[in-house]
Amino acid sequence: MMSDWTSLGKVACRVMRQTPARLLWKFAWNFGWRNLWNMHAFEKRQKRGEEFYPAFNMISVTETCNLACSGCWVTAGGKKRLSVKQIDGIINDSKRHGSYFFGILGGEPLMYDGLMDIFKKHKDCYFQLFTNATMLTDEIAMQLREAGNVTPLISIEGLEDESDRRRQRSEVYKRTLRGVRACRKAGLIFGVAASICQSNYKELVSREHIERVAKEGAAYLWYYIYRPVGADAHPENALTKEQIRGLREFLIEERRDAPVVLVDVYWDEKGKAMCPGATGMSHHVSPSGALEFCPVIQMATDFLNEDASNMTELYKKSDYLKSMREDVANATRGCILMDNPQLMVKLLEKHPVKETTSRQTAMEEYKAMLSVAGHDMGEEALPEKSAPYRWLKKNYFFGFGAYG
Repeated sequence: MMSDWTSLGKVACRVMRQTPARLLWKFAWNFGWRNLWNMHAFEKRQKRGEEFYPAFNMISVTETCNLACSGCWVTAGGKKRLSVKQIDGIINDSKRHGSYFFGILGGEPLMYDGLMDIFKKHKDCYFQLFTNATMLTDEIAMQLREAGNVTPLISIEGLEDESDRRRQRSEVYKRTLRGVRACRKAGLIFGVAASICQSNYKELVSREHIERVAKEGAAYLWYYIYRPVGADAHPENALTKEQIRGLREFLIEERRDAPVVLVDVYWDEKGKAMCPGATGMSHHVSPSGALEFCPVIQMATDFLNEDASNMTELYKKSDYLKSMREDVANATRGCILMDNPQLMVKLLEKHPVKETTSRQTAMEEYKAMLSVAGHDMGEEALPEKSAPYRWLKKNYFFGFGAYG
């Protein structure tokens, strides 16, 4: 087996061969260096007890989507959307705090008019575009290339049959692959994501799938754990404890020589569970303009004004977000929605929260939830074996000791 560093180096060489120099520079500077500096600045703010501002913001620009996936927290048919003025305000406010990286979510963000103009306007930032790619044409891929500061993260929830079943549409896998190939043709740095559940576990937690996405030109493969939320939750599709451990073991072993970068946001370099919301690393801006603890907990007490000029003040004074960070961290290192949804409801009810969705049934959904297996493995935590991944998780992504 090749060395861990050699394997990662081969991935880097492949990406450099297929990506224009201007896009590589944008990635190295806007995402790499600026994000590294921002993470260290965030760490220092946390240690000094300074006024809170997250390391980066996840922004859901619209509820609107062209699919209707089971287990999705987004309201099917929802119409809420942020204004361009609000998105500009979020980005400018974040930059004042040293944060230049943003996750752009939906719904389907490619259904948001004006999105390309936002990317091009904020040339000093880097954006990760969470998309199902069914609308990602050659023309759009070339617009992303022109912007130069966007990495599409393309969701593939299974192969042909599973994609159609989960997405509740036809020929989804084929349409998504067209978007994947448009990205490669345009020379974009892009990734593939998968929300792992019982029905797609065998298809996607496999070396075959890793090699498949590498062959299609992906630079990274991002594994999520399915969270049964929303109006069509399907908790029976949640992973078992044994499957979650199997996913963790799979990632540890495959990172030794995988032809793509394998990403997760669940475990630190020691294999201990992490929650980005509880650490304060990131919070979420919903299409309604709400500052949320995380995308799947669709409750808030704090809402942006028409140009998001109140964002810093909201983060500074939000008793709700401060309490959630502390209470969730005290309750679990994992995902409270999966580990203890009834406790989550009690924590939410401590505050005058408002639901942020169009459907207005989220609290009833939370109250009806039962605990499912989560990613906190406790004393059975499995540390990273790959030296580069240990270094990256400790120093770049999880290096701020958020749980003390």
